[in-house]
Amino acid sequence: MLMAFEDALSTGLTRPGKIIAVHLNYPSRAAQRGRTPAAPSYFFKPASSVASSGGGIERPLGTELLAFEGEVALIIGSPARRVAPEQAWAHVAAVTAANDFGLYDLRAADKGSNVRSKGGDGFTPLGPATIAADAIDPAGLRVRTWVDGELVQDDTTADLLFPFGQLVADLSQLMTLEPGDVILTGTPAGSSVVVPGQVVEVEVDAPDAPGAPSTGRLVTTVVEGTEPFADTGTTPAVDDTQRVEAWGSETELAAAVADGRAAPHEASAQPAASAQPAAAFDLTDDLRERVGRVAVATLSVALRKRGYHDVFIEGVAAQRPGTRLVGRAKTLRFVPFRPDLFASHGGGFNAQKRAFDTVEPGEVLVIEARGERGTGTVGDVLALRAKMRGAAGVVTDGGVRDFDAVAEIGLPVFSQGAHPSVLGRRHVPWEVDVTITCGGAAVQPGDVIVGDGDGAIVIPPALFDEVLAEAEAQEAEDAWVAAQVAAGAAVDGLFPMNADWRAAYLAAGTAGTARAEEAAR
Repeated sequence: MLMAFEDALSTGLTRPGKIIAVHLNYPSRAAQRGRTPAAPSYFFKPASSVASSGGGIERPLGTELLAFEGEVALIIGSPARRVAPEQAWAHVAAVTAANDFGLYDLRAADKGSNVRSKGGDGFTPLGPATIAADAIDPAGLRVRTWVDGELVQDDTTADLLFPFGQLVADLSQLMTLEPGDVILTGTPAGSSVVVPGQVVEVEVDAPDAPGAPSTGRLVTTVVEGTEPFADTGTTPAVDDTQRVEAWGSETELAAAVADGRAAPHEASAQPAASAQPAAAFDLTDDLRERVGRVAVATLSVALRKRGYHDVFIEGVAAQRPGTRLVGRAKTLRFVPFRPDLFASHGGGFNAQKRAFDTVEPGEVLVIEARGERGTGTVGDVLALRAKMRGAAGVVTDGGVRDFDAVAEIGLPVFSQGAHPSVLGRRHVPWEVDVTITCGGAAVQPGDVIVGDGDGAIVIPPALFDEVLAEAEAQEAEDAWVAAQVAAGAAVDGLFPMNADWRAAYLAAGTAGTARAEEAAR
């Protein structure tokens, strides 16, 4: 059953007496923050912060870090006091979409309470419609957020750290949850800063429930404030730690500085520390081994949750089945063939030969060939040279010459396939160690390249630790689910896990779960 949020309030769900928000609840967000809580923790938001869809939110004059957080909001329908988790869902009337806006400029002033950083007028938009709780599985919801039409958050409630029933039960141990109270249940990875003029949309739906009910999109436009803060208390202030947390990562902050959405400050003004994070990243043997055990498909999901949708190198496949590839990128760029350019750049110790003759141990040579497979971009001699220098492999969105001979060398190679023609038929070797495009993905020197039977993917170094931690946790969960299926369990409710299966998984205390929690701390 769907109804407008305002209508839901008028039918017995009065203006929220309490708005209670959970700090961390999605594994993707916990991995991003680098910590996984053992129990839920909460903060209050005032009822005066509630707003409806289609309105605006003011970024106060003189501040810079207004961040969105798309969430599922629970609306309490009947009083709940000391309820058990298995009875808790019966006290929820409906769910709706929420945007838990926060102003990082005031986090230090609040000393953890979030009173001002999260409590501003309009900082809790809700709606536009509600979904009746009795029509859905609480573990079957999806929350998505768009900024200016671009999808930036996409996650489900299937694997929450603390299922909805646990939240209601936990809160009810100390206080009575009353009709109309709202519980904000946490945000997935992808939260970031928005600036005046941008439009944020949040939608909650139940895609697998009958009729696939949806709240519709909760729309909020960011506007610039006109009134300065009065000198009556602590005034807004930020540092680079807050900036990185607000934007989501050093990479996102650097990108925002580069395109003018954020001003350069301290670390963000120092290229070695932020705009070029690859230089400081060390892909240790332990990290190589760990990421080498994780499927490219799993890494792809973790990256997509963080807004990285074009990091898969399209169209390339391993020469030999079962090939695994892990290493830092060394880049080589070809430009389209032109006789005068080939005459000046194609002979002698050209860029192609320099790349293969200088690749370092553990590096992956990544070649931009513009997806042109109609000629070879690597052959047996250069592949042998790369192997002798200790290269981890080659990824090219072009063809491979001497295909069988290259396969015999044993160097992991991902390509568009075999072609007998020499380089000069279509390409001019142009430059090395620059940002390139390979298979539609941007690749910078130092990026982490991982390949398996699904293809090859690019991981920005600044995201590597959090992506690996989340992917390991997901692989452990997937392995446990597979074991249940092998033992005869049906996939309905298990894949993805509903609340009961989630509880069983957590109770199992698998080694993978422990390893993932350790990695996320």
